[in-house]
Amino acid sequence: MATGELNPNHYPAQRAATVVQHYLNTYYGSPYKVFGVKGVHSGNAEDVADSGRKYQLNISLQDFISKSTENCSAEVLFLRGEKQQQPSPPQVQASCYELSAINTKVQEEAFYQKYKTNQSLMSAHLPDSYGHIEPGMEPFWHLGTVASSFIMLNQSTEDTLYNMAQVANVTQLETENNQLKFDYHVLLHEMVSQAIIHWKLLFSWSPSEGVKVLQQEQLPHCHDCEKPPNSN
Repeated sequence: MATGELNPNHYPAQRAATVVQHYLNTYYGSPYKVFGVKGVHSGNAEDVADSGRKYQLNISLQDFISKSTENCSAEVLFLRGEKQQQPSPPQVQASCYELSAINTKVQEEAFYQKYKTNQSLMSAHLPDSYGHIEPGMEPFWHLGTVASSFIMLNQSTEDTLYNMAQVANVTQLETENNQLKFDYHVLLHEMVSQAIIHWKLLFSWSPSEGVKVLQQEQLPHCHDCEKPPNSN
């Protein structure tokens, strides 16, 4: 891996920036707030003795729903240590105060009240076979992105680049302790290896508590699965 100044258009800088995206979605995302990298302006990498490699970035991030954009500075430390089956998640620091403070309380409360007392528990897959998501189902796509970001953040290394490709199935479960509960089967696209990785996620959500991943399970590799339709 190169050190020093990075080409913003090359994979090392793009991968580190995507980790920042997963970090923001994990901690600040909601059914009405989902973040993505709009551009990488500059970056550099340095080896940190006995720790790993640290990336310092100047990037633009966008909330896909409101289209608000902010230039952010961020640091991503990919930890390095003894060989282990499961690498440690990268450590992220990011200053994106305007994006994280976007107020979506009204929309979130309306969504929460609608589905808190929903008697016919919802089930769907997103997008459909034509790559389309009905407007009323978009908050469930966003929730899947936010919950998947928890997985993608923890799985990210210097050699990976993750994106959520599809919600193969989402099922609403009965509300517990004033938290909406969902069972998701998501397909993650690891773009370096071109692997499609299946995960099952059980998580809760409420406006006050955000997304809380309760259970996660990586499913066996599916050799015959076709790449799912892409949707932004």
